[in-house]
Amino acid sequence: MRVEPTDAAVLFRMVYQAMRRAKLPLEAILAQAGIAVEHTHQLTRTPVAAHHAFWQAAEEITGDSDIGLHLGEHLPLYRGQVIEHLFLSSATFGDGLKRALAYYRLLSDSFQGELRIQQEQAQLVLIPVSGEHFERHTLEAFVVGMNQFFNFLMEGQFRLTCIDFAYAQGATQTEYRRVLGCDVRLGQPEHCLYFDRALLMLPLWQAEPDLLRLNEQLAQAKIQELDRLDLVNEVRRAIGESLEGYEVTLNQIAQRLNMPARRLRSQLAEAGTSFQQILTDYRCRLAKRLLKDTDERIEKIAYLTGFSEPSTFYRAFKRWTQETPLGYRRRRQTQNTISNE
Repeated sequence: MRVEPTDAAVLFRMVYQAMRRAKLPLEAILAQAGIAVEHTHQLTRTPVAAHHAFWQAAEEITGDSDIGLHLGEHLPLYRGQVIEHLFLSSATFGDGLKRALAYYRLLSDSFQGELRIQQEQAQLVLIPVSGEHFERHTLEAFVVGMNQFFNFLMEGQFRLTCIDFAYAQGATQTEYRRVLGCDVRLGQPEHCLYFDRALLMLPLWQAEPDLLRLNEQLAQAKIQELDRLDLVNEVRRAIGESLEGYEVTLNQIAQRLNMPARRLRSQLAEAGTSFQQILTDYRCRLAKRLLKDTDERIEKIAYLTGFSEPSTFYRAFKRWTQETPLGYRRRRQTQNTISNE
């Protein structure tokens, strides 16, 4: 099943707060990146594909070629999330780190972490998944925030000894040392953070075995939620690829996803929805967007939303919105005209 990678929305909200703290022109940056701020508080995940547009806008508007590194300095401390609770209830820093890496998807689908031990040195390797590559600014802001979080957990005892980044161009060594407190090597085979392996054995005084079990149960439940969300998004994608001029069925979509129709129906029910609900919602949203933002004829919109007859589309749209397609188009276009005056 093909899944578009996403981040936990809390990461975007942390970046948003960092922009406010740094007194950056955030409205201009978000507008240029095509990000609607008013909707972000409703999101649980944000698309990784939006990283490039965001950082490109931030770099262009601020003129700062090291914007990710510098914005990382203003990130609020990562608090109140399942990953933090897993760490704090673990016996040692190493135990907490291993548990956090096991549930990395709660932060992002774009990478996975791997802990390696070589002699007296520990290596935390950040590996892009599914052929993705890290946006430089995203990675540097994340590493600065992670360094801050580890120092909080270790009450100031955590120290990075070196960092490798795979990209060839970055900030100056002086700037990296100022922000991260260690040397950074560019153009390396992989992204890797180095620190003393003895830190892994340091105890966390907040450790609580009973709380740890509860936190692991919660983390597992949230991973299952993400799996269900992935399935719903893949059904939406498959509907979009199959819709034009055709009545799409559960069996057709199950076949596209290479799974039995009965299992798809059951898993959608576990996700609190159904194939028909997803199909109806997709058609309704698509029809509204085409009516509002284009001059396509109603017959063409009916075809694009999977109806073979315009009359059937009219009845369905009236059932969805209590408006006719033409009435909806006139009302929204009038609203747009007034708002632009």
